[in-house]
Amino acid sequence: MTEPTPTPTVPVTDREVLGWAHTARFFTTAAQLHQLPETGLPEVAFVGRSNAGKSTAINTLAQHRRLAFASKTPGRTQHINLFHVGPKDAPNQLWADLPGYGYAAVNRDAKARWQKVMADYLVERGPLVGVVQMVDSRHGLTDLDRQLIDFMAERIYAGEVRLLVLLTKADKLTQKERAKILADTQEQLAAYALTDEADIGVALFSALKNIGVADAAHCLHEWAQLQPPPAATNETEGDGADI
Repeated sequence: MTEPTPTPTVPVTDREVLGWAHTARFFTTAAQLHQLPETGLPEVAFVGRSNAGKSTAINTLAQHRRLAFASKTPGRTQHINLFHVGPKDAPNQLWADLPGYGYAAVNRDAKARWQKVMADYLVERGPLVGVVQMVDSRHGLTDLDRQLIDFMAERIYAGEVRLLVLLTKADKLTQKERAKILADTQEQLAAYALTDEADIGVALFSALKNIGVADAAHCLHEWAQLQPPPAATNETEGDGADI
C-alpha cells in the first residue's frame, strides 16, 4: 500500500503571524481560578515582575495601546485577564495576562491572594500550553524569576507547558551587552532542559525598537496549533506559592 505524500509545510511570514497577533481582543476577566471559562482553546500565560514590561509587550504584540493595562503603579493588576486571538468567529488561542509578581509595596493580604491565584493557574490550568515570561534585560533572571520557573518545572519537563523568556527593554543595552545577557540567560535556562520534551526559548525584546516582536509572534502562532487536554474540573485548590 502506497503511503500518501505528505503535504509540504508552507513557512508563515512575519507579516502573517503579526497580523494574527494583532487580532487579540479582550474576552473576560476573573479573580479566581474557578471563574475562568473552559473554551477548549490552548492558553498562553504572560508573566513577569511588576516592572518588567509585561503589559507593554502584550500591547506591542497586539498593536493595541491599551489592551493590557500598563499602570505606572506596579502591582495594580490583580486579576487574570483573558484575550481571544485569531479569527473573530473562530479564535484559536487565549492569552492570559497574569498579575505581576515581586512588588512588595502593596497590601500583604491582597498580594498573597492574587499570587495564589496566579500560582494555582500555572500549576492546575489544563488548557495552558505555554508561558511567556518577561525579564528585564538589564538585570537578567532574578531569584524570583527562577523561583517561578522552578514552580512550573514539572510541567516543563513533561512537555505540558512550553516556556519563552523575553528579555525586555533590550533597546537600553549596547550590542555587546545584549549578546552577553542573551548568552548568560541561555546558559541558565539550559539547566531546566533536562528532558527531550522540555521546550524552552529565549529572545531579546524591545517594544520601542521593535526587537524580537516578530520572533515572539512566530512562537505564539506555533503554540496555537497545540491541542490542550480535555477540560477537567478543578475540584481542589493548591496551597499556592509566595512568588
